[in-house]
Amino acid sequence: MSATEQNELLRGGQFLVKETACEDVFTLEDLSEEQKMMRDSTKEFVDKELWAHWERFEKKDYAFTEETMRKAGEMGLLGVAVPEQYGGLGMGFVSTMLVCDYISGATGSFSTAFGAHTGIGTMPITLYGSEAQKQKYVPRLASGEWFGAYCLTEPGAGSDANSGKTKAVLSEDGSHYLISGQKMWISNAGFCNMFIVFARIEDDKNITGFIVENDASNGISMGDEEKKLGIHSSSTRQVFFTDTKVPVENMLSERGNGFKIAMNALNVGRIKLAAACLDAQRRIIKEAVNYANERVQFKTPIVNFGAIKTKIAAMATNTYADESASYRAAKNIEDRITLREAAGNTHQEAELKGVEEYAIECSILKVAVSEHVQACSDEGIQIFGGMGFSADTPMESAWRDARISRIYEGTNEINRMLAVGMLVKKAMKGHVDLLGPATAVGEELMGIPSFDTPDYSALFAEEKDIIKRLKKVFLMVAGSAVQKFGPDLESHQQLLMAAADILIQVYMAESTLLRTEKNAKRFGEDAQKTQIAMTQLYLYRAVEIVQSRGKEAIISFAEGDEQRMMLMGLKRFTKYTNYPNIVALTNLIADQVASDNGYRFD
Repeated sequence: MSATEQNELLRGGQFLVKETACEDVFTLEDLSEEQKMMRDSTKEFVDKELWAHWERFEKKDYAFTEETMRKAGEMGLLGVAVPEQYGGLGMGFVSTMLVCDYISGATGSFSTAFGAHTGIGTMPITLYGSEAQKQKYVPRLASGEWFGAYCLTEPGAGSDANSGKTKAVLSEDGSHYLISGQKMWISNAGFCNMFIVFARIEDDKNITGFIVENDASNGISMGDEEKKLGIHSSSTRQVFFTDTKVPVENMLSERGNGFKIAMNALNVGRIKLAAACLDAQRRIIKEAVNYANERVQFKTPIVNFGAIKTKIAAMATNTYADESASYRAAKNIEDRITLREAAGNTHQEAELKGVEEYAIECSILKVAVSEHVQACSDEGIQIFGGMGFSADTPMESAWRDARISRIYEGTNEINRMLAVGMLVKKAMKGHVDLLGPATAVGEELMGIPSFDTPDYSALFAEEKDIIKRLKKVFLMVAGSAVQKFGPDLESHQQLLMAAADILIQVYMAESTLLRTEKNAKRFGEDAQKTQIAMTQLYLYRAVEIVQSRGKEAIISFAEGDEQRMMLMGLKRFTKYTNYPNIVALTNLIADQVASDNGYRFD
């Protein structure tokens, strides 16, 4: 990375106030040969070991999940993010995203087991563990000899994770802690060899993390497998600890650092969860389009009907946007890690700080992509009609599996509020200059708008202008809200959620446009005509959301002249000079996907 690139690397949240050149974003089309090989071998594994047996995963075959996890370990897939000195492949952040992405293409049961093991089961040790802890546990976890699980949630501590009641009491001789408490919704509990357990020492403000080996003779017992809506073969149990002896050297990091560990693990978990909803969408589209091409009604394949085309186009467009934003953020994180390592940070420190820097983007992606995969699976069922409702086709299981994505790694409601809350905090710390741009927007609202007709003849000229203006909508709404409520803003949850939806659409639409612009420049506009159509369609829908949520936000806290001025500003900032032909865009996209018999833009 050059010195210029280092200086120009956006900090988390700066996308809102700084312009990004298309050349500075990473896209799926930028994958190296090594990354393409990793992707292809992951896809081959999924097709052979998972998709061929998807029905087994619906029959609560936990042993089969464990068996396929061991196979993934043998292939090295469990160790992609693990440094080489601990038995892993030591691949960069983008490559680890890639594996999370393509491993998700068959069943939520396996991708949940995979994510729980590689992410929250292994990663806390690689990032926070002592050298001795890493040497002892990480090679076993990277190879699949051992499996990990993560014990944070309790009956009374879900979203409020730091309120857990599980206790850790130091023994009289100071050699070990005795852990007692109840944990619930523990993925991989039924076959794991070790847990990351969070417990409170005495009356500490914050919880502490521990590495606990799974040994039934050491006061560890489990409830029955939970009966769940989806992810049927993902082992999920309650875990009970009764005076479980844990050597003092198995404390993770330091006393009281557990909440921080948990939050940072969630940041990584959020962007990896977004990745794990990508190939799931591609697979759903493929199956739905295959069916629509073959299903004949009224003497024609149903794929030819406009109503079906609308669904296919929306499914493909959202997937394309999700890819664009996910890999943009992943490369930002990877570059930030590289930057910190070059500055002398350890890999541990660099990765922690790199991911933490883009926590806003991680929350945005978690929300957007998890909601898109749900919509995609829902439309998949609809395209299949009655057959989609049948358990004999994979659509209903895809819909059920998708539903958990909006809950774990922090609910989407919490992540919406976090995205805005973290941005405001960054602004307060001076990491992102929101005040200057927000003030400029306020002055613009007071001024006389230009009535000149802009020159929008170049590709995406108008779309870029619209995205700039959508950013102004967020600055207008959030800036006024901060002025009005100050520190009390976090108690106005409906307002925060509306502002978050504007922020999400800005990031997703901009990422989509930057990817297409970059590829149009190097491959030619004609080669990218479908991608251009998806970009325009996504932006049109994004504008609709911004209009609706912006209006809701404004009328919830502004009155009189202030309200009228802000509503006029909203109208001005979301205006099209040349509306895209939505039906034409939809038909172009759907016809391409139908011709390809699936999603082929990755």
